[in-house]
Amino acid sequence: MTAVPHILVIDDEPQIVRALRTILTAKQFRVTAAMRGEEGLTLAAANPPDVIILDLSLPDMDGLQVCARLREWTQVPIIVLSERDNERDKVAALDKGADDYLTKPFGIEELLARIRVALRHAARAQGSPHPIVTAGPIAIDLMQHVVTREGAEVKLTATEFKLLAYLAANAGRVLTHQSILTHVWDPADADHIEYLRVYMRQLRKKLEADPEQPQYLLTEPGVGYRFIADD
Repeated sequence: MTAVPHILVIDDEPQIVRALRTILTAKQFRVTAAMRGEEGLTLAAANPPDVIILDLSLPDMDGLQVCARLREWTQVPIIVLSERDNERDKVAALDKGADDYLTKPFGIEELLARIRVALRHAARAQGSPHPIVTAGPIAIDLMQHVVTREGAEVKLTATEFKLLAYLAANAGRVLTHQSILTHVWDPADADHIEYLRVYMRQLRKKLEADPEQPQYLLTEPGVGYRFIADD
């Protein structure tokens, strides 16, 4: 990753592009922009960015196509920024390979936080996986398969640990029900959301101070789950 992170914005709204360029440049990011999907794909290949901010409604092609074509050759983090706020579009974008999804109008601080998460995730992906992920009193040793809470070991089943490890390894990212079920169980179980809900309840009971109001194992309604780790 470059010393000054490079953000590629693919959006056909001039006012959004101007605002993002001003805000991100002030935060010491280097920004390039494309108004069309094909132009964005060309720029991404010619000058690989560290994060892509992608609108779904582009004049020449749907943003979902852009996302799918990017994922054919790069794992650069993609944050979708779109006026489409229904669950179907969110799930479709995440299943096509997007890392995160924000709806317009958006909060600047929230966008900056999502960019920081994306950069951290990309840095981990380029290096060796972080062996220990912490979230408040919770510590997850991904190599030793040990989970502790406030220093005491928490006994998890093999499936519970596999689910937690997948969430923790992708901390900060929204993971769809389908992607979790496919990874933790089997592609044939991708529609069995009830499996996932049962195991998430079990993990929350074992790890969260208040399972009814979780701080770390968060639900993204209608979409999936997100694990919140320490910075």
